[in-house]
Amino acid sequence: MDSSTNAPFVSTQADGATATQADGVTATVTQEAAAATQAEATDGELPLVPPSVVSKTDTGSGRKKSLAWNHFEKVKVDEGVTMAVCNYCKKSYLVDSKSCGTGNLLAHVTIYPKKTNKEDKGQKTLAFEPKNDGDEGFKLVSTTFSVEASRKALAEMIIIDELPFRCVEGYEFKKYVTTLQPKLRLKDIPSRQTVARDVIGIYNSEREKLRKSLKGCRVCLTMDTWTSLQNLNYMCLTCHFIDDAWKLHKRILNFCQVEDHKGETIGRKIEMSLREWGIDGIFTLTVDNASSNLTTIKFLQRVTKDWKRTVLENELMHMRCCAHILNLIVGEGLKKIDASVARVREAVRYVKSSPNRNQTFRNFMERLGMESKSLLCLDVPTRWNSTYLMLGIAEKFEKVFLRMDFEDDGYLSYFRSKEDSGGLGSPCISDFQNCRAFMTFLRLFYNATKKFSGSLYVTSNAFFDEIFVIQESISHLVKSQNTLLKNTATNMQTKFEKYWGEDDKINPLLYVAVVLDPQKKSRFLKFSLTEIYGNKVGNVMVDKVKALLMKLYTFFCSVNSPNVQELSGGCSNEVDKYLAENCDGRRDVNFEVLGWWKDNSSRYPMLSKVAKDVLAVSVLTVASDSAFSTGGCIVDPFRSSLSPLMVQNLVCARNWLQATVPISHRQLRDEVEALEEEFHL
Repeated sequence: MDSSTNAPFVSTQADGATATQADGVTATVTQEAAAATQAEATDGELPLVPPSVVSKTDTGSGRKKSLAWNHFEKVKVDEGVTMAVCNYCKKSYLVDSKSCGTGNLLAHVTIYPKKTNKEDKGQKTLAFEPKNDGDEGFKLVSTTFSVEASRKALAEMIIIDELPFRCVEGYEFKKYVTTLQPKLRLKDIPSRQTVARDVIGIYNSEREKLRKSLKGCRVCLTMDTWTSLQNLNYMCLTCHFIDDAWKLHKRILNFCQVEDHKGETIGRKIEMSLREWGIDGIFTLTVDNASSNLTTIKFLQRVTKDWKRTVLENELMHMRCCAHILNLIVGEGLKKIDASVARVREAVRYVKSSPNRNQTFRNFMERLGMESKSLLCLDVPTRWNSTYLMLGIAEKFEKVFLRMDFEDDGYLSYFRSKEDSGGLGSPCISDFQNCRAFMTFLRLFYNATKKFSGSLYVTSNAFFDEIFVIQESISHLVKSQNTLLKNTATNMQTKFEKYWGEDDKINPLLYVAVVLDPQKKSRFLKFSLTEIYGNKVGNVMVDKVKALLMKLYTFFCSVNSPNVQELSGGCSNEVDKYLAENCDGRRDVNFEVLGWWKDNSSRYPMLSKVAKDVLAVSVLTVASDSAFSTGGCIVDPFRSSLSPLMVQNLVCARNWLQATVPISHRQLRDEVEALEEEFHL
């Protein structure tokens, strides 16, 4: 056998016949084996190296220059005999670095092109992936390439990052992904139609997982309506629940088209959706203040009254969206101060309208010795948080704007023409003073809305803290010597009392949530209510909350039929025992209310069931990015071009997949979005 041709080599024990290789290496073969070897080489069928005589060997210290060694591995057969074994089909060739080339090895790879793209379970690649359960950092894992896995990851990326399907057909995209993974061929990159089918598959798979999680679970719901660019009406129904491991979950159940926004239409759609999911218990439904939602609530209270997991005949179902009410209150305040805000906004618009004006503004900054990393930003009128951020930055440059008002000819002529046409003039000292004073107050609403908007933690127990501070601040400003602030606060107080005044205007479950926070209990609630309403009214309200908590506890006891034993120390039930104990975690900044109930659920088996439902209540109907909006929610242009069914697949699947993103990564993303919002990047 000529060693110069890299012919396939087989070493077997035969009748003693020997053949001597050109390089002096002796192997034992039969004549039949030699003939078969030659024939197999011609046909492309290559014999296997017997595993009994193959052993791994050092691949050598020199760098392999041929691409063949991406597909073959050197193994030592005998003293002085080295073979090249195919990574895919395990066929072998004689190899010698001095006298043998790699032409036959490369030819062999082209004979088996499909095998080079299949997942090779024996060949692993080291890769980094995020640690589990939200832990910081990454872990090193071994993985193998799979076309199927890459397709699934691509579909998930399109879902989560809200990319159009057509992005997979772009030339540069294909070029990019093939550089990341050379084993991925162009024909393995799916078309937009294939991606759409993969999205539907992911939706169906994740839906079944969620259905199992919801089995036998009572949920708190939030409902909001959206509009597409084609003026199609959509309803978004989201459920909130705490699982047996005391983890809070937020999942979209449906993002579906509805015929209209009438209360009964929405109610029937919600009922049908819950039956499809197999959900037989609603604890609360959080909605905004549209009058049609009252009809929706009454309809659902009636049709679900006899459902298996209904609590107290659904008398506590109606929950008002806190963000919507805060937006209404802020809107009342902005009406009074609108003229000052409008003048500051116009000054910011002037500076940002051209590079030359922006450079002039910077020149004035340098002359006044001012430095700032913050850049001026314009607001979006329907999003009051952007107005808050705009004013917060603009007021820092008050001196610059005032100096431009009497030194910059362009600035002067711009506002003079505005005044001549009946528009607003440039902002003066009093405008900045009004904005600065209102900013201090507006910050309370901003912080409260940000806190309510959290989706990774319980918010029902935090509601009263923020509302208490806002109500106290409004009461203080009503007595202000500043006429503008006094009138503004008076109007806001009227709006506040309309939705959150005493009596039964607030769903009492939000007070119960405060009591079920072991850091606060009834002591904090009593202190706060008496501060606002006085001792007489405050004490009456606290007694009502305690009575409701006891009513819920009694209901859960009757439904679950536990063997409730008498408790020692004068306490006749879990509620009395819980309230009699001192508050826990008051000084612990890392205190987690769900973690506390998880650790103490064995001490309070029935009360913990009450806490699980009450603490799952959501105080918002909208996602965090829409919480500040006073306008309607709009489906983006890409989704508006899709069918309603595909829109639901994308929206729901994105929500479900994001639940698997490690918490630390989600928090990091939230921080980045907050910075972008602050600096308006």
